[in-house]
Amino acid sequence: AFACGVDTQLDMIAEELGIDPVDIRLINAREAGEYTPTRSYVASCAMKETILQAAQKAGWKEKRGKLPKWRGIGIGCNSVQTGFPMGIRGGSQAIIKFNEDGGATVISGVVDNGQGNDNMLVQIAAEELGLRPEDIQLVSADTELTPTDPGAYSQVSTFVGGQAVRIAAGDAREKLLRIASEMLEARVEDLVARDRMVFVKGSPQKAIPIQKVIRTGLSKGRVVTGEGSYWPKVDPKREWVQNPYGQMCEAFSFGTTIAEVEVDPQTGKVKVLEVVAAQDVGFALNPLVLEGQFEGAVAMGGQGGMLTEYHFWDKGRVMNPTQLEYKVPIAQDMPKIHSIIVESHDPKGPYGAKEAGMSIAMSAAQAYSAAVCNAIGVYLKDYPLTPDKILKAVKEKA
Repeated sequence: AFACGVDTQLDMIAEELGIDPVDIRLINAREAGEYTPTRSYVASCAMKETILQAAQKAGWKEKRGKLPKWRGIGIGCNSVQTGFPMGIRGGSQAIIKFNEDGGATVISGVVDNGQGNDNMLVQIAAEELGLRPEDIQLVSADTELTPTDPGAYSQVSTFVGGQAVRIAAGDAREKLLRIASEMLEARVEDLVARDRMVFVKGSPQKAIPIQKVIRTGLSKGRVVTGEGSYWPKVDPKREWVQNPYGQMCEAFSFGTTIAEVEVDPQTGKVKVLEVVAAQDVGFALNPLVLEGQFEGAVAMGGQGGMLTEYHFWDKGRVMNPTQLEYKVPIAQDMPKIHSIIVESHDPKGPYGAKEAGMSIAMSAAQAYSAAVCNAIGVYLKDYPLTPDKILKAVKEKA
């Protein structure tokens, strides 16, 4: 809601100055190499690219101010941090063990709540170890067995947890290649692990299966394991109120959402016709999973911004405690969504990757609000965007 307030204010300023909402965001967009007002360095940023690509896909220039009555189009932009100071839980650790069959087991505290974290960890491990995803066994989210991890919190799963797995896999691969170097009579730096094999660079005929390397090591009492940890470099003294200055996180993601809606002036109901969601994700580890993240973010931020609301009795008791009364978006509520992946390759993320999804959720709520305001000609400053509030605004304007 606080982000929507800032974005709505920006729309109001743009209107007063006679500037297009897209243009005022391009003027104020962050760029890589800048510092935020609270002195956090922005290492990677493709915010302008998300705005431009979303606007082009949505047909902003063709539609803004030219749509039929009671139809509107609106834009929302947002940036989200990837993690922030959390003390001993601010970083992640991972352990990897090669198995006798040539596969590997990854042990990580990263939690998968449906966003694809398990898949992400397996992909990273397989890439680093020279294996295929089906060769990887994953032990995750078991606090008795797995090492420290912040959990699926503050957008850290890929950037922090994934990086820890990448480092652990690199450690295990180095030990694997040491054994292979003895077997192939080649230097470690001349070897590469790929497609379940260890090759000598420039001499592909000189190769040996990873499984054989592992079994040879085991026969000599050499178990191949790897450990890795990643702690983002943040200012530990930074605090939200007393000391808000300093590096709050190592990476920021940036997203833009544009929504087109139609409002029924008789009922106040809003029909969302189309949504374009674009985000700077650093690097797309899995485009299909990212598409799911974007669509889920639109559901939570956009559709949720029109439905979800708590009601309380005088003494604080919740009046709508179940999903029969507390409305959440379902499949039939969803509009057509166009997902746009923008890459900026963050220097600290695994392969350049960073957070994906939250920037869309926060910007989608604003895009819906801005589109409704564009359709009825009145700024709404209270969520959710329920029919009664919209009807009241229309009547007050009339």
